[in-house]
Amino acid sequence: MADHSTQNFTFVVVGGGIAGVTCVEQLSSEFPAADVALITAASHIKAVANFKQVSRTLEEFDVEERPSSVLQEKFPNVTVIQSAVRSLRADEHTLQTEDGRTVGYEKLCICSGARPKLLTQDQPYVLGVRDTDSVQEFQKRLSSAKRIVVVGNGGIALELVFEVGGCEVVWAVKDKAIGNTFFDAGAAQFLIPSLEARRPAREAVCKRARYTTEEGGDRRRPGSGATDAGSALGPDWHEGFLLRGAEEPSQGVRVEYECEVQEILTSSDLLRPLAPPESDYGSWPVYVQLTNGKTVGCDFVVSATGVVPNTDAFLQGNNFALAEDGGLRVDDHMMTSAPDVYAAGDVCSACWEPRPLWQQMRLWTQARQMGWFAGRCMAANAQTQPIELDFCFELFSHVTKFFNYKVVILGKFNAQGLGTEHELLVRCTKGQEYVKVVLRGGKMVGAVLIGETDLEETFENLILNQMDLTPYKDELLNPNIDIEDYFD
Repeated sequence: MADHSTQNFTFVVVGGGIAGVTCVEQLSSEFPAADVALITAASHIKAVANFKQVSRTLEEFDVEERPSSVLQEKFPNVTVIQSAVRSLRADEHTLQTEDGRTVGYEKLCICSGARPKLLTQDQPYVLGVRDTDSVQEFQKRLSSAKRIVVVGNGGIALELVFEVGGCEVVWAVKDKAIGNTFFDAGAAQFLIPSLEARRPAREAVCKRARYTTEEGGDRRRPGSGATDAGSALGPDWHEGFLLRGAEEPSQGVRVEYECEVQEILTSSDLLRPLAPPESDYGSWPVYVQLTNGKTVGCDFVVSATGVVPNTDAFLQGNNFALAEDGGLRVDDHMMTSAPDVYAAGDVCSACWEPRPLWQQMRLWTQARQMGWFAGRCMAANAQTQPIELDFCFELFSHVTKFFNYKVVILGKFNAQGLGTEHELLVRCTKGQEYVKVVLRGGKMVGAVLIGETDLEETFENLILNQMDLTPYKDELLNPNIDIEDYFD
């Protein structure tokens, strides 16, 4: 029988992803005596490991899955409640969990992340890849697959098409170039050859500590959707998963540009007279009709079309202000419109006036920064101390890896919001590096660095200093000049 008495805590954080765990760690270290609760639906949390401050704003870290007990061992004042949240009563400062508990808080931080925007609901041949469980399901299905269709053009789609072997991949992107969340067409051209020469099969080496959950147990509520419990994947999520299909030798990747999915049909739908003829009709379990007029048969479809903020459990009966993208609006203290309720990570939308060279993108680095800053803001508020917006929100910066290349993006890397008021400088060495600089009024406002360029710290400084580079423009990307010495 569930206990219906209220458990009260000073601070409650919802969500076991990077934002939530970082927020809990920050609160626990600032208030070692306060009662802190983490409510998470999954039995494992995501934690930051091997954190390295690369430069003033750039940071690198691994994401590890750990049992939630690790958090309680490290911080004795933390209680982990393993359950999903059913509802929030913001006026009463209480939460109801799915397993019947009532949890009271003085201050709450919602870090419930985002869920995949699936192409279609309840279609057994469409798989969203978002968390570790869905990757395991993907791996299982892939092992017998000969052809898959990947839909989407973000980070997960980019990594997926590169990592999958032994299977033909048809990649449907709605843009003129691959990866346009991160790159322009020039960078995409630089990366395309590595897609065509996809790397040989390798032994799967696992970079992160992984803990598997016992079979059975309360892994999923039936009908709850395969994405309720898991928080998002790490930046190196495919390490440790051997993503191989059934075909030998390995098949290639075919990119279908500027198209979206019009309809998903099963082989029984194809008996309808409306279906256009195709030679392999009837031999695949599922068919994807694209808006470019092509119909592709495959074993299953991977939906990697972005995410929507996971706000459902918190909205009913409360009066939250929402942003256009569906996220909880937060101010520059990470506060929502509800009293004593903060939010961080993918569930929230930054609605303060951003610094000129920062923008929100739902990425790991920002989940960590927002969770950490939300914890600091909650602590400052509890001690009635003022707090300034942190320096990490001064300049957008992100470091990751695509197609085995190191990728660093800084500032307005795709000239976001600059209209025609900018110029681009590009240097490209095939198979080695791609460097793009965005200048406005002679000052550097953004950059994309692919490969081991060693330019990130110099460029970050030039962007932060807003120095007029007009006199140096011709030399800026000259490979024979050591640019670091130039601006020392």
